[in-house]
Amino acid sequence: MRLLHTSDWHLGRSFHGVGLLGAQAEYVDHLVELVRSEALDAVLVSGDVYDRALPAPDAVALLSEAVTRIIDAGARVVISSGNHDSAIRLGFASELLADAGLHIRTDPARIGEPVLLDDVAIHPLPYLEPASSSVGDLLGVTERSHTAVLRAAMDRVRTDLARRGPRSVVMAHCFANGGASSDSERDISSGGVGMVPAELFEGVGYAALGHLHGQQRVAETVRYSGSPVAMSFSEANQVKGSLLVDLDADGTARVESVPAPVHRPLAVIRGGLEEVLDSPEHAAAESAWVQVTLTDAVRPTGAMEQLTRRFPHLLNLRFEPEGEVLPVRSYAARLRRREPLDVCCDFVHDVRRGVGVSEQERELLQTALEDVRRSPDEGRGGRRRRGAA
Repeated sequence: MRLLHTSDWHLGRSFHGVGLLGAQAEYVDHLVELVRSEALDAVLVSGDVYDRALPAPDAVALLSEAVTRIIDAGARVVISSGNHDSAIRLGFASELLADAGLHIRTDPARIGEPVLLDDVAIHPLPYLEPASSSVGDLLGVTERSHTAVLRAAMDRVRTDLARRGPRSVVMAHCFANGGASSDSERDISSGGVGMVPAELFEGVGYAALGHLHGQQRVAETVRYSGSPVAMSFSEANQVKGSLLVDLDADGTARVESVPAPVHRPLAVIRGGLEEVLDSPEHAAAESAWVQVTLTDAVRPTGAMEQLTRRFPHLLNLRFEPEGEVLPVRSYAARLRRREPLDVCCDFVHDVRRGVGVSEQERELLQTALEDVRRSPDEGRGGRRRRGAA
């Protein structure tokens, strides 16, 4: 049987204020093509289908479109809930939808009851919040930890698998020991230690995990597909995609990574403002979503405007001065010991974007300053102001 392991779609997510629904729609198109080109039997989504418990209407519409098109293309869909999902909302009419090839598991009471695809037993475990008394009571555990509730859930799974053939899959949403996290994941450590041992999934043909957004292997048959779209600049070097899983007759899983389309690449740049603006090394970043960290000793004026001219998709600007940090004085303090004529010439230079004053203009500015210094009873050229006695 040929399965595609995905997770963490986070439909409706924004990236530094930029909506990701367009990129997520491109991924759905990619999935539909994979179903056809790879003759997939099923697509698995291991939690965090939505980014929040109350998803926006356009996110719900995209999920509806996605599952409809995947099933129409010839594959079944199995979904389990994650810590971002509302189990009740995501699981609406799940028994009815199963008849159409869409299997959604969000109810802990159904743990141990597999989704049977031919002779393959797939156990989709919903996210189990250990701080929930209902989860603990249902699974018969008193220890409020992720390890305790997941171990109890896996005991039920193994009880079922003991009656079946060798081909089996478990879907779970958790932080398995040995996995590497990203900045875009929500902490799930409430209710006890968040990390669980990967050994909990021993004896299963394949464990399709969700929650961590980087694609990775924590054991030979325990894998994270990662999110299909980057959601933080910490994921700039990650290859996003899905995992193609072939289950042999003896239950052995052969796994291959399938890259997802890149809507827009990420670029992380660090350096002084002048270097960042001028270096040809950053040419590729001009079409990317960009994070810039400026290291100038003094925070440059107008840095965002200057950087955006080169990097129109700049989303995040940070300042981390290196070396001796020079104090930033107030405008008045910077001008206190300067001659007024020099201040006026600098102003003209800045307004003209680098074009200084001519000698004739300098003389004109000097004359204007001298007029200002005259007695308040005098106007230009020493004439009395109109109306003066």
